[in-house]
Amino acid sequence: MPPTLASLVHHSALKLTVRAGEDRLDVPVRWAHSSELADPVPYMEGGELLLITALKLDAEDPQAMRRYVRRLSEAGVVGLGFAVGVHYEDIPDALVEAAREEGLPLLEVPRRTPFLAISKAVSAAIAADQYRAVTAGFAAQRELTKQALTDGPEGLLGALAAQVDGWAALYDTAGAVVAAAPDWAGRRAARLTADVQRLRERPAPASSVVGGGGDSEQPENADRVELHSLGTSRKARAALAVGTAAPLGTAERYAVHSAIALLTLTTERSRSLHAAEQRIGSAVLRMLLAGEPDHARAVAGDLYGGLLDAPFRMIVAEPASASAARAHAGPQPRVPAAKPSAAALAAADTGGDPLGALAEVVESAAARAGEAVLVVPEGERLVVLATDQGAAVAACAAYAAALETARPTPEPVKGEEEGLVVGLSAPSGPIAAAAAYKQAEQALSVARRRGRVCVEHEHLAAGSVLPLLADDAVRAFADGLLRALRDHDATGRGDLVASLRAWLSRHGQWDAAAADLGVHRHTLRYRMRRVEEILGRSLDDPDVRMELWLALKATSPE
Repeated sequence: MPPTLASLVHHSALKLTVRAGEDRLDVPVRWAHSSELADPVPYMEGGELLLITALKLDAEDPQAMRRYVRRLSEAGVVGLGFAVGVHYEDIPDALVEAAREEGLPLLEVPRRTPFLAISKAVSAAIAADQYRAVTAGFAAQRELTKQALTDGPEGLLGALAAQVDGWAALYDTAGAVVAAAPDWAGRRAARLTADVQRLRERPAPASSVVGGGGDSEQPENADRVELHSLGTSRKARAALAVGTAAPLGTAERYAVHSAIALLTLTTERSRSLHAAEQRIGSAVLRMLLAGEPDHARAVAGDLYGGLLDAPFRMIVAEPASASAARAHAGPQPRVPAAKPSAAALAAADTGGDPLGALAEVVESAAARAGEAVLVVPEGERLVVLATDQGAAVAACAAYAAALETARPTPEPVKGEEEGLVVGLSAPSGPIAAAAAYKQAEQALSVARRRGRVCVEHEHLAAGSVLPLLADDAVRAFADGLLRALRDHDATGRGDLVASLRAWLSRHGQWDAAAADLGVHRHTLRYRMRRVEEILGRSLDDPDVRMELWLALKATSPE
């Protein structure tokens, strides 16, 4: 504790007597300063005990003393020490009354107590308090380090909460609570997710102070919360929250700074491990796509073993700009590159990086659910292997839905650097990993053409092929194929297009198709011969019939 007026009054060697402001003696004293100026305020910083002999003051003038004391109080002076037996044998009544009216503590300093003794006492008490704070800080650092080494971040948070007499919580890159201590702090920490996300948008290191909100179980700790970003790069990797009932003291501040350093080291170490895991994951993925599931399991070991034994989904994602460029460039190889850029997302610096943002969402969801997930960055593509119906797949779908909702219109994305295109395979297993990758690519291609953020392959298989005919190239082909028939009908010499549609819809049954058209079947036979003559194709060929039917559906789907 820093020195207070009460501790100085109780100092046996100083012999100070309280003459006014008895109820405000618990105020901390930052320094003791003597001044005989009529107005010492310009040289005050606040928190001082001012020592005077009233050499240049008219201490018996009530009006002058009221102005003097009021100005000292407004400047933050915490007490006034008056030396008796120098210019006044006793403290003048005018000064005593002014101090009582203002509530400023007034201490009588006997002649045998020099001002220097008071200054030394204050200085010694401040030094002792600082020494105690530093000693406590080192002890806290040792305890936090011990807990971090033995019990990890959870143990460190528990020790920190005890040191600050409050609570502490650790957040991941998405702002979700990873751990909190004590146990009751989890709910309070979860309410600060938005504040953590705002802190993460600022260059690291960054900190802020927010209100912690009330809690019926521990209301005394709900007054003040400090947030600190964690990480050595420009973008924060995690965040620490510390909640206390009052501002942190020196010892508590040492403890918080030690916790920040230890958690940052843990975060940076996790980044290195994450990069190594990605390199292993890339090798496992290549083995799966090469049809070597046993070798993939051997390499993965316990790291991804559980994931490879259960049904999984393959997720392939690309930035919208890269996806659009790929569409113009034609077909691409279906197997990822042999040399993945493992460091590209290891840093998880997602500013302007949609793949990095998706990786963070998926990995955070998997970590919270205790699931294994394989995330492999492949240049301008991200490949994810995640448990079917698990938290990672659900988080991916929810993230894509949020991006979809944020769009003003469902227009195809072309050149939007921060856009994202995602394809999800149907549930699969290690033996069929290559087929799952192909399914994810097919879904990605459909999402690209439709201007969608995410498409699942299962939805394509369970739906209709007709929506796929909306592509401009398909429409152009259909118009070209049917143009001659439409030109024939435009002259009024028959209704060949409608007759062709009716005949194909009835699978070549002459009587049924003629009945639908309200004509004789011989008339319909004549019209179909005219179709063959105009198109130069035989309707006996199933490929021709298929192309004509799809062309009719692409140009007029009704």
